[in-house]
Amino acid sequence: MARVNPITLAELPLRPELVGEEPYGAPQLDVPVCLNVNENPYPPSEAVRRDMAHAIAKQAGGLNRYPDREAEGLRADLAEYIGFGVGGNQIWPANGSNEVMTQILQAFGGPGRTLLTFTPTYSMYPEYARNTHTDYVTSPRDEYFGLDSARVLSAIAESGADVVLITSPNNPTGTATPVAVIDEVCAGTDALVVVDEAYQEFNDTPEDSAIALLPKYGRLIVVRTLSKAFALAGGRVGYAVAAPAVIDALRIVRLPYHLSATTQTVAQVALRHAPEMLARVDELRQTRAQMEQWLRLHGFDVVPSQSNFLLFGRFADRHAVWADFLAHGVLIREVGPEGYLRVCAGTPAEVDAFEGAVLEVCRHAEMMPAPAGEAISSKKQVRISSQGQS
Repeated sequence: MARVNPITLAELPLRPELVGEEPYGAPQLDVPVCLNVNENPYPPSEAVRRDMAHAIAKQAGGLNRYPDREAEGLRADLAEYIGFGVGGNQIWPANGSNEVMTQILQAFGGPGRTLLTFTPTYSMYPEYARNTHTDYVTSPRDEYFGLDSARVLSAIAESGADVVLITSPNNPTGTATPVAVIDEVCAGTDALVVVDEAYQEFNDTPEDSAIALLPKYGRLIVVRTLSKAFALAGGRVGYAVAAPAVIDALRIVRLPYHLSATTQTVAQVALRHAPEMLARVDELRQTRAQMEQWLRLHGFDVVPSQSNFLLFGRFADRHAVWADFLAHGVLIREVGPEGYLRVCAGTPAEVDAFEGAVLEVCRHAEMMPAPAGEAISSKKQVRISSQGQS
C-alpha cells in the first residue's frame, strides 16, 4: 500500500479567508427519525420510480456522449410547470439551487461588489459570497422575522449592495415576504434582486410568487429547487427564472456539461408527475400546521411558518435539548436565532416520534422567557468582506 503524505491542512497554501473554516454540513446520522434538513419525507411513488428507471435505462445507451449542455428539454418542461407565461429561455437549471446561487454571484458579484441579505437566514449564503470573493452584508429582519420594503431599501442604501437576496419563505424561520413587498423593492433599486423561493410550493398561497414580477423587472431573479416539493434532494436540481439576458449571463459562467444526462432525465420524469408530487406537498402543509398548533398548545414559542419546517423554543440551552432529542432517536436542527430549534414536517410515524420526544426531553428543559426576535433586535448591519470579517 502506498504511503500517504502526512501533510496537514494547516501546511497547505489555502486562500487566507479559508484558514480555520469548516466544510458546510448538517449532521447526517443513522437515527430512526431524521427531521433536520427539511427534506420531503415521502420518496417518489413506485410508479414514478418505474418511469425514472425506464427513462434512465433508455438514456444509458447514450452515456458515452456528453449531455445537452443547455438542458433545453428540461428547461422547456420547467417553464411549462412554472406557468406565468415563462419560456424556456428564461430558465436555467443547475446542480441544486446551491450551484444556481453560486453562478449568480460569479456573474454579478465578485471583488468590489456586495451581497446583502437579511438575518436570520440560510447559513450557506456567506459561503457563496466568500467563494466568489463577494463582500457579504447582513441586516436584521423585524422582531417577527418579516421584511417590508422600507427596511429593505434602507439597508440597500446603507450598504451600497449590488445584489440583494430575499429568502421567501425564509430558512430557518419559515416566514414569507409578500410579492407586493418584492415589487416595491424592485421599483426602488437598481441592484439585482434575487428571491430564493426554495420552499415556495409549501406556502399557503404558492401562486403568490415573485415570478409574476419578471415582466416588469429585468434585474429580478427567482431561484427554486426540485429538492423539496418534488422529493428530489438526492437528484440535485435547482433552477433560476429570470430575463433571457440574465440567463445568458449565467450560461457564461457555468461549467461545461454541468448537469448530467441522468439528472436531466430524472427531473423531467418528476415534472411529468407533478400533480402526484404536489399532492404530497398539500399533505405536508397540513402536517406543518398541525405540528405548529400542537407545539403551541404545549407552551412553546413557534414562529408562524409558510414552509415545511418550524422554528420552536425558546430553550436556555438549546444544544443540550438538541442532544437529548438525538438520544431519543430524533434528529432535528440546531440553527437560527439563539434559543430555537428547527424541525421539519415528517410522516405520521415521524411526527408521533417527535412529539413523544418533546414530552420526554422538554419536561425538565429550562425555557427562555424573552419574546421571539429579541436576539436579533439590533438594527446594526454586519459586513463580512471577501477577505474575512471586518
